[in-house]
Amino acid sequence: MQFLKNQTGLNAPIAELFKDTFTESEGAQEGAVIQGLVHDLLTTTPSGDLCVYTAHQDDALCGCAVFTRMRFADDARKVVLLSPMAVATVHQGQGVGQKLLTHALKDLKAEGVDVAVTYGDPDFYGRVGFTQVSPDIVPAPQPLNMPVGWIAQSLTDAPLTPLPKPAICAPALDHPDFW
Repeated sequence: MQFLKNQTGLNAPIAELFKDTFTESEGAQEGAVIQGLVHDLLTTTPSGDLCVYTAHQDDALCGCAVFTRMRFADDARKVVLLSPMAVATVHQGQGVGQKLLTHALKDLKAEGVDVAVTYGDPDFYGRVGFTQVSPDIVPAPQPLNMPVGWIAQSLTDAPLTPLPKPAICAPALDHPDFW
């Protein structure tokens, strides 16, 4: 398994990976929505606010994790939001997602990122260190439909302490439908 970061020329294959993966699990409409989100994130987010990690096996794209910068009022900590993430259906259940996230989080920590946040399955993401947090500790950019899925982790030796409101995310993600 090879992990790459911010590879150029992969926008279309990455968007297709998300479309295929989400279509298979959630239906064609959700696949199209997530494909559009990924396209928007990859084409409109400033490069300094975007980290895209991909997993490859035998030259095939088999997973992707998109991290974008979050900002909080008067707080200098560097915070990233993991959203979305996908592993090709044929590679699911083989540890690809965990290996990809372990690699990405280690790299982000080395780059000075203080906090990683995501909105997803606590059981899956808990395997790589995420734990449930209250929006009082880490404010969300939009009201959360399923607060149990709001999870985060400190990437430093310091414990996660409250971040101030408001939370500002990438414009492509700043829509109530995603929260």
